Amino acid sequence: MSEQNRLIIFDTTLRDGEQSPGASMNLAEKLEIAHALRELGVDVIEAGFPIASPGDFEAVQAIARQVHGPIICGLARCNADDIDRAWEALRDAERARIHVFLATSAIHREFKLRMAKEEIVRRAVDGVRRARDYCADVEFSPEDAARTELDFLAEVVERTIEAGATTINIPDTVGYAVPEQYAATIRYLKQNVRGIDRVVISVHCHNDLGLAVANSLAALREGARQVECTINGLGERAGNCALEEVVMAVRTRNDYFQLETRINTKRLCPTSRLVSHVTGISVQRNKAIVGQNAFAHEAGIHQDGLLKERRTYEIIRPEDVGLTQTELVLGKHSGRHALRERVRELGYHLNDEQFERVFEAFKVLADRKKVIYDADIEALAEAQIHAEPALWKLEGFTVSAGTGGFPMAAVCLRHPEGHKLQDAACGDGPVDAVFQTIERITGLDVKLKDYQVRSISGGEDAQGEARVEVEHQGRIFRGTAVSTDIIEASALAFLQAINRVVLRRQARLNPQTELVQG
Repeated sequence: MSEQNRLIIFDTTLRDGEQSPGASMNLAEKLEIAHALRELGVDVIEAGFPIASPGDFEAVQAIARQVHGPIICGLARCNADDIDRAWEALRDAERARIHVFLATSAIHREFKLRMAKEEIVRRAVDGVRRARDYCADVEFSPEDAARTELDFLAEVVERTIEAGATTINIPDTVGYAVPEQYAATIRYLKQNVRGIDRVVISVHCHNDLGLAVANSLAALREGARQVECTINGLGERAGNCALEEVVMAVRTRNDYFQLETRINTKRLCPTSRLVSHVTGISVQRNKAIVGQNAFAHEAGIHQDGLLKERRTYEIIRPEDVGLTQTELVLGKHSGRHALRERVRELGYHLNDEQFERVFEAFKVLADRKKVIYDADIEALAEAQIHAEPALWKLEGFTVSAGTGGFPMAAVCLRHPEGHKLQDAACGDGPVDAVFQTIERITGLDVKLKDYQVRSISGGEDAQGEARVEVEHQGRIFRGTAVSTDIIEASALAFLQAINRVVLRRQARLNPQTELVQG
């Protein structure tokens, strides 16, 4: 693949994607996703914004130290403190990049920064120079570039190239651009900025008008060679350019774009599922490439055509994006070695302690289910990715419900100090009764914001996955759990959310404790 035809995939799931409401991740979850992105084949991982919080710094530092292969990038504003902090987090990376940004549009200059154009240029140049003192790989972004006057945008870009930027990113920060306009911006810069042929032109598009992928692809036709994107299109507000969509568009229409990536497309669906599970944000059924309906055909005419020749109605083979038929993989007599190999094949990175917990849960599940599918193994592995210190534990429960009766639940929990507590309550249904009983025992009053249950594998004895989102003192906390009993899964998910509230309280009392984000 020639450098001219190579498209650099810059993944910002761990930075911009995490800014999706409710998508915060803890350190273990970020590391797991970073490893998955490496296996996917992304060129650059934007691991976070190191100065934003101690947790962000720790995550960027851990990823820089433990994830090898991709460039590890940290975001910084154009000021000394941000840039110094970014380098402190990145310095142990095999390959590091500092990404500095400063807003340039008139509305940002007037209302947010209150700076004149001359001051914007000076600060941008100083920021790039300071970053270059630490690192040879420096990216500069003029925030809100799509709404910046073209002549001023060209001036800022030219000056930052002179200062040493190696990548120039042109963000459509609020998703305002349309493809023709955005492409024209890239074309204008290529025609009017001295030295632009020495740098990589990057694009970072938001999806407020549903045009993030379209705008990104339009820019590629004008010579942009890096796309900043996220798994499942996660991101602030309506999200970012979806990695899986732009990659498969370039791959499927290679005749048009004549570009190639290093992405292992067979890892797209598994990575999508991992990110969805970790963040608690489900992928819509009709989502392109990775949605549940992406390769479903119900119309008779379509089905007839597919049976005769798949290409009549499928432009992408399901197996090319890692979508395979769920198959029986293991049984109750399978040993540790077989399970460990399957976990690895499915793309999970578990330490010995995590694997032992998965193996124990696998044996329990094998006694409950006749057949165990890949999706079951994935659920067990994912449960360990964001396993947290156990506080309140579910010891047991019973429920009663029926037409004309009063749904009731009795629950027994183990207190963090070791003793058992039990109580009972009525509710609108058996699940609500369980939730209310847990609240009574723990003494925590939370507001249920969202509750979802879905099957994660086939068969009458399929596991159910429960997802719970609660609000406590203005903050959102999530819980996810699986079980062949959906009421048990619901109780475990609710209890996980409760435990996260408790951990948050502990962190506030002891600032040295790592915050567990909801």
